[in-house]
Amino acid sequence: MARSMTGFGRAKVENQSLGFTVEIKTLNHRYLDINMRIPKVIYFLEEDLRKRIQNRLDRGRVEVYIQGSSQASDKIEVQLNEPLVESYIGCFKYLTDNYNIKADISLSALTGIQDLFQLVEKEQDEDIVKEMVLMALDEALGKVLEMRDKEGCRLEKDIVMRGHLIKDMLEDIEDRAPAVIEEYRVKLKSRITELIQGADLDENRFNMEVAFFADRSNITEEIIRLRSHLDQLDEILKQKGSIGRKLDFLVQEMNREANTIGSKANDLNITNLVVDIKSEVEKIREQVQNIE
Repeated sequence: MARSMTGFGRAKVENQSLGFTVEIKTLNHRYLDINMRIPKVIYFLEEDLRKRIQNRLDRGRVEVYIQGSSQASDKIEVQLNEPLVESYIGCFKYLTDNYNIKADISLSALTGIQDLFQLVEKEQDEDIVKEMVLMALDEALGKVLEMRDKEGCRLEKDIVMRGHLIKDMLEDIEDRAPAVIEEYRVKLKSRITELIQGADLDENRFNMEVAFFADRSNITEEIIRLRSHLDQLDEILKQKGSIGRKLDFLVQEMNREANTIGSKANDLNITNLVVDIKSEVEKIREQVQNIE
């Protein structure tokens, strides 16, 4: 089954304090090329993300964009600067012991001390973060694959249709080929008869020339091979997994056989049919470039 290399998927997973949004866009590429833009908080997951993508995609340029969000109240906590408090209290005690100053330390006095309290960003639980991000990634990948499958189905139908058109044109070429030799024989005999002006025609030499032309313009093998390639095309399209490279190679072989038929045919009608065949092969090649 053909699968396109173009697709898009988006998913969001969140709990009471955290949220992650994953967007994935895939485009045509000869190989699997993964590019990610992720927040610092999940840098530790980069290798896991790559492996997850590699397990489900074989070819294409993959652009991954991940955003994270959190509730401000859950992200920040207030911490007491205990060393600073102990230092101040030590100074107050020194004043009391050495200068006979009454110890009258109030909470309001302490809270007025600069930098007594510090705002600290909480560290998120990595296991929870990992579970949420991978869940969102899997959901987005699923949507990408769904889109790629739908587009691949459309491409497959188009390729199969064009393959049938080529088969029909091959039948027309096959029907036309014998007439080419007969027409050559008639034209050659008429030309020679005109040139020798009543002299006896050397039938053996004449027949050898016609046989040489027939052998030189014989396109039976090329027709058989091209028809075989078309059968292979149908078979490969039924296979699972990455089939794009196989199809690309096969299309090159189809084009080569069509060129050979055109160069050997020595007939305008067949040449025109070959032009049409090559046009359809080129359209198939364009579609194949989109297949994984």
